Amino acid sequence: MRKTKLLSTLLLSATLGAAAFGANAQDKGFYAGAGVGQSFVDEGAYDDEDTAFSVFGGYQFNKYFGLEAGYVDFGKIESDTVGPDLEGDSAYLTAVGTLPITEKFSAYAKAGLHRWNIDSDLPGVIGNDDDSGSDPTYGIGAQYRFTDRVALRGEYSRFEVEDVDADLAQVQVRFDF
Repeated sequence: MRKTKLLSTLLLSATLGAAAFGANAQDKGFYAGAGVGQSFVDEGAYDDEDTAFSVFGGYQFNKYFGLEAGYVDFGKIESDTVGPDLEGDSAYLTAVGTLPITEKFSAYAKAGLHRWNIDSDLPGVIGNDDDSGSDPTYGIGAQYRFTDRVALRGEYSRFEVEDVDADLAQVQVRFDF
């Protein structure tokens, strides 16, 4: 009898603890995700777009603020003239401010820095020309939460690369832990 009461108490405590953790999962904790979309460049000799991919992870301190780090592959941007084609990627760190609109829907904005890398195929030269640097990045998005653990995001971001702006529109899936 005593073992049954102890087991029932432990089971009830574990269930209530899991329910409390699940209710707060969207308010704070670690998350990770991935996205796919289009990268756009419309500067000088470049007016092109390509498929872009990203992975990201972060920590949500509360329902209003988090930090996020990620990696973006911009794909290949072709030149309109005789200039070289470009392939780029970026690693970023941003602060994310979230505005809850309903229980499941929220809007967010993010800003930070990114470390970019551009590879270009130069005509007549064997190998690639490689350039890298650090510049600001920022973006806006909306998020719909299907469950406490899974959300769908739509995001539009700008990555400054010296004097060129690379824009990124993506659909992303976010998983909270």
